[in-house]
Amino acid sequence: MEKRRVVITGLGIISPVGNTLEEAWSNVIKGVSGIKPLTRVNPDDYPAKVAAEITDFDPEQYFDKKDARKMDRFTQYAVAAGKMAVEDADLTIDESNAERIGVWVGSGIGGMETFEQQYKTFMERGYRRVSPFFVPMMIPDMAAGQVSIYLGAKGVNSCTVTACATGTNSIGDAFKVIQRGDADAMITGGAEAPITQMSMAGFCANTALSTNPDPKTASRPFDANRSGFIMGEGAGIMVLEELEHAVKRGAKIYAEIVGYGATGDAHHITAPSPGGEGGARAMKLAIEDGGLAPEDVDYINAHGTSTPYNDKFETMAIKRVFGDYAHKLSISSTKSMTGHLLGAAGGIEAIFTAMALKNGIMPPTINLETPDPECDLNYLPNEAVEKDIKVAISNSLGFGGHNATIALKKWNEGN
Repeated sequence: MEKRRVVITGLGIISPVGNTLEEAWSNVIKGVSGIKPLTRVNPDDYPAKVAAEITDFDPEQYFDKKDARKMDRFTQYAVAAGKMAVEDADLTIDESNAERIGVWVGSGIGGMETFEQQYKTFMERGYRRVSPFFVPMMIPDMAAGQVSIYLGAKGVNSCTVTACATGTNSIGDAFKVIQRGDADAMITGGAEAPITQMSMAGFCANTALSTNPDPKTASRPFDANRSGFIMGEGAGIMVLEELEHAVKRGAKIYAEIVGYGATGDAHHITAPSPGGEGGARAMKLAIEDGGLAPEDVDYINAHGTSTPYNDKFETMAIKRVFGDYAHKLSISSTKSMTGHLLGAAGGIEAIFTAMALKNGIMPPTINLETPDPECDLNYLPNEAVEKDIKVAISNSLGFGGHNATIALKKWNEGN
């Protein structure tokens, strides 16, 4: 059976670099960082002193105060970004098409803020004072559930939980739903709100977070002086559509999604497999799935967390897949500006990848000042680069050995 073609027609983002597509894209192209001093929790309690917090989000712009109180912050972000994406796509969802429009939105850790607040209430005041909304606010699938409820999408409804690969796995899984004919459109991506006491404690305890107290320089992927990632929050949601469905209704098209690869390391709960072989297999699968050759790829939006292991092994993985051509690739990590949004990272990075293809400009990796000899590829240091790119891939790698890659192509009328 011939595969159905899938295009991206709507984008919505809530992020540390902006809560609209225009603002977020403008900031990443300019190299503007969204990392700030840590305020959501007491910085004196942690060795990590900075985070990529969202400080200007007003949930009442998207739903009423009563409904907001029944949602964890990660779900609020998802619904806001989902509504933006559907509006951007100019997609009307009604009884005539609702059953053919689905939702696939993931979260790495779900409602941690709700869990912590309600546990404190339980310990201090007993179970009768725990909110009856505790469980539906906390569970990771509620972002997908609430997006579906608010937008009226009655098709496939699912939630991927693959740690920091969640957003990319979600988009890839949604792509396959449309490709095989189970839906005509999917609202998909990731959402996360992990800047909480226990999340910060856990990541500090396993020494994953940078202890650099300077917000301007703390996130520095591929730099020799990198020391860990910066916790971020937000949501990145896109509308995927079957090509003929999109063309028939006159939708604008950002890019075509053509390939998806997902693999497991079967190696370690937090460390990448030696040489990045699992990530390499995910890239290879996505490229093959898209009917591409490695030399067709122009740009990679790297996972690029700013941790010693990830950046080194992702570099090795890229070399495994692309060989000598790896040195001709343009690569960047937008986490240098957004921090690491965990399960939402793949969502916002897919958005930046689609925008890079549409606009012919690739975001930089800021704070890349001291080259690491083991990270010796072209990471577009500090300045965006204008180039007419035709094919791009976006990588996400997660605890548990999850690896995910999606491949996108530039959209040209008539192609």
